[in-house]
Amino acid sequence: MPEAYIYDSLRTPRGRGKSRGALYEVKPMDLLAAAVRALRQRTALPPEELDDAVIGCVTPIGDQGYNIAKAALLHAGWGNSVSGMQVNRYCASGLEAINLAAMKVRSGWEELVLAGGVESMSRIPIGSDGGPLMYDPELITRANSIPQGVSADLIATLEGFSREELDACAYHSHQRARHAWENGYFNRSIIPIYDRNGLLILDKDEHIRPNTTLDALSKLPPAFASAGWEGFDEMALHAFPELEGIRHLHTAGNSSGIVDGAALALVGSKEKGEALGLKPRARILAAATVSVDPTLMLTGPAPAARKALKQAGMKSGDVDLWECNEAFASVVLKFRREMEVDDAIINVNGGAIAMGHPLGATGAMLLGTLLDEMERQDKATGLVTLCVGGGMGVATVIERV
Repeated sequence: MPEAYIYDSLRTPRGRGKSRGALYEVKPMDLLAAAVRALRQRTALPPEELDDAVIGCVTPIGDQGYNIAKAALLHAGWGNSVSGMQVNRYCASGLEAINLAAMKVRSGWEELVLAGGVESMSRIPIGSDGGPLMYDPELITRANSIPQGVSADLIATLEGFSREELDACAYHSHQRARHAWENGYFNRSIIPIYDRNGLLILDKDEHIRPNTTLDALSKLPPAFASAGWEGFDEMALHAFPELEGIRHLHTAGNSSGIVDGAALALVGSKEKGEALGLKPRARILAAATVSVDPTLMLTGPAPAARKALKQAGMKSGDVDLWECNEAFASVVLKFRREMEVDDAIINVNGGAIAMGHPLGATGAMLLGTLLDEMERQDKATGLVTLCVGGGMGVATVIERV
């Protein structure tokens, strides 16, 4: 079976996902097209050599609808030579796109695939597309599915995490992100975004609060208590009757930020890379998806990681660096505890609490961040994983070459 290699990865900076955010003026098609053009420039890749493009997008309506993948390819001037598709595995869509690209290559049916994701949360707010998992009482009741924020609070309650622990996780995310930016750790992969007149719009993640303090974080009010009081606490307690109540500990400060952004990776076979003069940076060893309890919907990272490691013939101790998406602080703390991962080797340059979570793009961003850091530290293996709405998890194991 052919191996799947990562030849390059890049991303845009993350802009605040509100109308006052720097990237609000940029259409998602433009964000993704900018990444496409940058990758072509960096690799000197003839578009006709690509077999397909797979792009994650969680809310594919409006500016992101009607196949944003193909739209961006046409907008980037790639003409008629490349096909494109969009995929939605919610928060893990960008990583799932890369995993699908690897599967295409490993099948031998395709040799070179562009993969990644895009999300403009300032222009297309989360949940804009509706759907039964969000709004159908019959399904919500049957599945005992609760909002993600309440689920995060439920995890914190079950695991006994304190507000102080959650805030400390958030504080460290900001401090690590600040350190990474100040020392140029993201420079290789970041592509600046310009307006139509060539003026710089954004060249750095906008959501980081480098001067935040633990005291400031401790003063933020709970963000999901009102949703719990609307009946979702009762649903959670029905599933976990051993609890007396749900402790609402997550705030805007220790949860992931809403942002805009796009990311891409070029995945291909060894033979195709050699033919085009491309140098591989890493090999995709394994990829896995799992389904978990929809009430505890954010617990997918650990079982997904275990499944991927089993496929790769590895153990947790074989992984040099980890990335677990910081959807909420309790997700990362539970993952670290369950997988026995040292804090010193996970999310070492911060995460979505500091820099934001552009839903469809985040997984691809994390994979690129992981690969850059593996090269910087001269490490061999890495694993990236994300929790997923509805009760899923996705994980990918890579090895430098």
